[in-house]
Amino acid sequence: MKELRNKVAAITGAASGIGQMLALNLAGKGCEVAISDIDISGLEKTAVMVDKLNGKASIHKVDVGDRNQVENYAVEVVKHHGRVDMIINNAGVAVAQSIDDVSYEDFEWLMGINFWGVVYGVKAFLPYLKKQPEGHIVNISSVNGFITWPNHAPYCASKFAVKGFTETLWQELRNTNIRVSCVHPGGIKTNIARNTRFYKSPGNKMTHDQSINAFDKMANTSADKAARIIISGILKDKRRILVGPDAYVLDFLTRLFPTGFVRFVAAVIGRR
Repeated sequence: MKELRNKVAAITGAASGIGQMLALNLAGKGCEVAISDIDISGLEKTAVMVDKLNGKASIHKVDVGDRNQVENYAVEVVKHHGRVDMIINNAGVAVAQSIDDVSYEDFEWLMGINFWGVVYGVKAFLPYLKKQPEGHIVNISSVNGFITWPNHAPYCASKFAVKGFTETLWQELRNTNIRVSCVHPGGIKTNIARNTRFYKSPGNKMTHDQSINAFDKMANTSADKAARIIISGILKDKRRILVGPDAYVLDFLTRLFPTGFVRFVAAVIGRR
């Protein structure tokens, strides 16, 4: 997508974090934004910030794990803005628990948001995107879409699934007017660690608060910086967008040591 001015972008998980910063940065470039989340209060704050930039935002309460709500979201966006040019499937959650002990309910809850929310978003908005001269689909995976951590199997599984789904989508749409990007953020300063359904840390040795502190120390990229990197990738029609220096390092190490790096992570995390 070469031009953002006067385009319409739908963004899930826009009440805070990367989603909120995507809304602000896109609005700053003249893009109308249709922001969604289950957190209406957060969405209202995002909308106020967009308004201060003289941007236009519509608010939509959406649980992306509910297919009907996502389909209605697409209809409402087009009804309110007249069209839609881009969908950014950003909403995500985390569960910290071992495979042995994680409940089916927690696993299904996470997959419903992280994976099925992406599938629903793509399928609901795709028919509308096809009507535009150019469209863009952006799915947020993670560095955990190509590396794994102990006690994070649901999260890693969902992000690997998003990567596979998005790359197949790119293959199918490569000769159309729609571009597809898969985003792999590293440690980003957001509330995902605080909002994790926490049971066990990767090494089974930290409390939730200690895990949050460890994440905050590791997360060196601000949500605003992450959003600007993603938007730069969109403007360059990049199929794969790595966010943060740690994402590049981890990507390099997994390519260099495809099996050894898994053992290395297990050994290091186990000592923490």
